[in-house]
Amino acid sequence: MSKFLKLPHPEEVEEDPLSGIANLFDVSVVFIVGLMISLFSVYRMGGLLDPESEVTMVVTNAAGEQEIITRQGTEIEAYRVTAEEVAGGDGERLGIAYRLPDGQVIYVPEVEEENR
Repeated sequence: MSKFLKLPHPEEVEEDPLSGIANLFDVSVVFIVGLMISLFSVYRMGGLLDPESEVTMVVTNAAGEQEIITRQGTEIEAYRVTAEEVAGGDGERLGIAYRLPDGQVIYVPEVEEENR
C-alpha cells in the first residue's frame, strides 16, 4: 500500500507559523459583528438603521450641556440646548409637565372649563 500512497514524512512538512493568526482575525470580526447586533437589539436602536424612520436623541455631556439630534430619512440636524437662550412670544398655555423622582416627565393637559 505504501507504493501507491506517497505521504511526506512528518518532519518534512513545513507549517506556516502565521496561519493561526488569520483564523483569529476572522473570529474577531465575527465577534464584533455579533456584539453590534446584540447592542442594537438590547437598546432597541433598530430605527437608526431604517432609512424611513425618524429618530430623535438627546445627548448630555459631563458638563451638563445637552444636544438634540434628529434624523428624518437621510437628513440629520443637531440643536444645542443652552440656558442662555430665553424663548418668548405670544402663545397659549397647553398644560403642565411634571418630572418624577425617577427622571420621567409626564405632561398633563389642562381641561377647558367651557366644556363642562
